Amino acid sequence: MSHHQFNRRAFLRGLGVTMALPWMESVNVWGDTPRTTAAGPASEAPVRLAVLFSGNGFHSREWWAKGEGEAMELGAVLQPLNDFRKQMLFVRGLYNEEAQKGNIHSSQTGNLLSGAPLASGGEIRSGTSVDQLLAQQYGRSTKVPSLVLGCEKSNPSVHKNYSMLYSSHISWSSPTTPTPLEIYPALAFDRLFKDSAEKGDQSVLDAVLADARDLRRQISRGDQNKLDEYLESVRDVEQRLAGAGQRGELQGWRPTLTAPDRPRPAEGIPQDIAEHMRLMCDILVLGFQTDTTRLTTLKLNNDHSSLRFPNLGVDYMIHHLLSHSDSADWLKVNRFFVEQVAYIARRLAAIQEGPRTLLDNTMLLYCSSMLNGNHDASQLPVVVLGGGGGRIHGGRVLDYKDKPDRQMCRLYLSLMDKMNLRPGKFGDATKPLEEV
Repeated sequence: MSHHQFNRRAFLRGLGVTMALPWMESVNVWGDTPRTTAAGPASEAPVRLAVLFSGNGFHSREWWAKGEGEAMELGAVLQPLNDFRKQMLFVRGLYNEEAQKGNIHSSQTGNLLSGAPLASGGEIRSGTSVDQLLAQQYGRSTKVPSLVLGCEKSNPSVHKNYSMLYSSHISWSSPTTPTPLEIYPALAFDRLFKDSAEKGDQSVLDAVLADARDLRRQISRGDQNKLDEYLESVRDVEQRLAGAGQRGELQGWRPTLTAPDRPRPAEGIPQDIAEHMRLMCDILVLGFQTDTTRLTTLKLNNDHSSLRFPNLGVDYMIHHLLSHSDSADWLKVNRFFVEQVAYIARRLAAIQEGPRTLLDNTMLLYCSSMLNGNHDASQLPVVVLGGGGGRIHGGRVLDYKDKPDRQMCRLYLSLMDKMNLRPGKFGDATKPLEEV
């Protein structure tokens, strides 16, 4: 989509605030393809990509799936995704050959989304990640080319001759530049809706209410309901962010929305890790719903993570140390992370964009840089949810464990293909996975 087309898109505007509109049946809000008939639907929604990551792998006996469709059986870690089995690809056996060389967290994480060789000995060099390659092309169509979010601060130290920046970042804008990780929900919210990411006391919604009232008089009753739902969800986020910031705590195609439907988050980082993650999940959904961005990376924690989980009654040990066991508490923490994925999927599935849902138009990739806490990167844990705009058929287990050419980068070529980017080669792969 050209810059001119981006300028033609429909927004709600207020002082210092621009809110992209969600997909609507009666207004051509995304400015890509004009409606051809008065009764016809708005143009087809774009495909989105969200990459979710949690560090240190999973319970070694409970990360599995077998069967097809609604008959698919899931291991205990993945059971929060039971409702989405028909929209799921469980992918087994893919790996990054370069990640095998250091056999530590940093060397297995820094190239997760690129497959590139990593520099050690004080130098920092990886490869441009798949999300940022897409942002350079596909992301030009949106206000925010890509949104890179996190729930744990970056670690600048060194571990066994590798920079811990590799453990802290999976998104790389260039081989030597990790993409800045936004861990403050309020600033992530501002990036979507404010014209400059500065502190502001004014509610985003309050700034655009006059424009929203004018729009409401021009749209169908169904779109009025959609607009109201959108504004309510933005207000909700704003209010939750305000509450989180007051505590000042730290724990370690066309959009369906016209404006944020949730309030701006409060300053600071929520103490409650569950609240922090949930706010970031909601911001991811808002970005897609308004088509403010089509590419989001959400790093739920670092590899070699120091997070604790008092919300689960698991605050006696940090995440990294807990990962070296297969205890009931480790399984509980695993499921907590997968519940965030399920929450996003459920919210996306509830948003209609013409004949499909936002989940149908999204590729939600969930992965870690090792299969389990014993640093097994010989095969990576991978789940893909969503329909990719009707181009991905879920309800399947794809097993590449004993097959040649099982590079993780082949999956990335497949996902890029669904977004009409075909570089021919990416990382150590030269062909996509035919089954995806």
